[in-house]
Amino acid sequence: MPILRLAYTTQFLLTLLAAFFLWSEVGGQSHLDLMPWYLKLVLGVGVAFAVVKATAGAVAHDRVWNAQTLRWTGILLVLLIGCGLASYYVHTYGEQDEEQDDNLTSSTLIVPPGSRPIWSGISRSAPVSSRTVSAPHVSAGVPFPLVRQRRFTKPRVLTACVLRS
Repeated sequence: MPILRLAYTTQFLLTLLAAFFLWSEVGGQSHLDLMPWYLKLVLGVGVAFAVVKATAGAVAHDRVWNAQTLRWTGILLVLLIGCGLASYYVHTYGEQDEEQDDNLTSSTLIVPPGSRPIWSGISRSAPVSSRTVSAPHVSAGVPFPLVRQRRFTKPRVLTACVLRS
C-alpha cells in the first residue's frame, strides 16, 4: 500500500498543476488573476482531490465504474462547473483592466462657468475648486479655447482624448 499512497500523492500534485493550467487556458489568465485566492484554493484543491478519490474508488473495486467512482466523478463535474461560473463572475463583475492605447492621450482643460468649449467631443466632469489654470496638452493641432479664469468662480474640468500624430 505505500506505493499506492505515493501514486495517489503524485496524481494529486499533477492534477493540481493540470487543473490550474486548464483553468487559466479556458477561463483566461486575467480572470484567474482577479479572482480571490481562497476561491482558487478551494476549487483547485477540490478538483485534484475529487480526481484522486475517483481513481481510488476505481482501484478499490472489481468494476472500474462503480458507485464511488461515479459519485466522485459527479463531484468533479460540479467543481469544474464552479470553476467556470467563478471565471464568468469575475469576467462580468470584476474590475476591468483596460489597456491604454498608445495613440490616445487624456487631456484636461479648466474652463470657467459660462464658457463653451470649441471642440464638441469634450466630456464634462464634476466642478473642482482649483484656482490655477493648467495648460492643456495639445497634440495634432486640436483647437482648445484659451480662457482666463475669473477670480471668484469655481471652474469645471473638461477631459478629452486626443489622437497623436
